[in-house]
Amino acid sequence: MARTVNCVMLGEEAEGLDFAPYPGELGQRIYANVSKAAWQRWLEHQTMLINEYRLTPIEPEARKFLETEMEKFFFGEGSAAPKEFVPPSE
Repeated sequence: MARTVNCVMLGEEAEGLDFAPYPGELGQRIYANVSKAAWQRWLEHQTMLINEYRLTPIEPEARKFLETEMEKFFFGEGSAAPKEFVPPSE
C-alpha cells in the first residue's frame, strides 16, 4: 500500500514520495508534506528556472538559489517564473 501525505500543495491526501528527495531538514519536510504529484510540479518548475536563468546546478550559487525557490514553492509564497518567461504553446 502506498504511503499517503496531506499534501501542502494539493490541500488533500495524496500518494507520498518513496524517499526524501533532498538532503537535510528541507528534504524531510518535503518527504512528510509533499505528494508525488506536487513533487513532479516542482521538477517541471525547476527545469524552467534552470533553463530561463541559464543555471548550472553544480555551482553552489545555483544550488542555493534552487533550494530557496524550492522552499518558497512548497512552504512559502510560491516560486514565480521570470518576468520574461513565455510558456510554450501546445
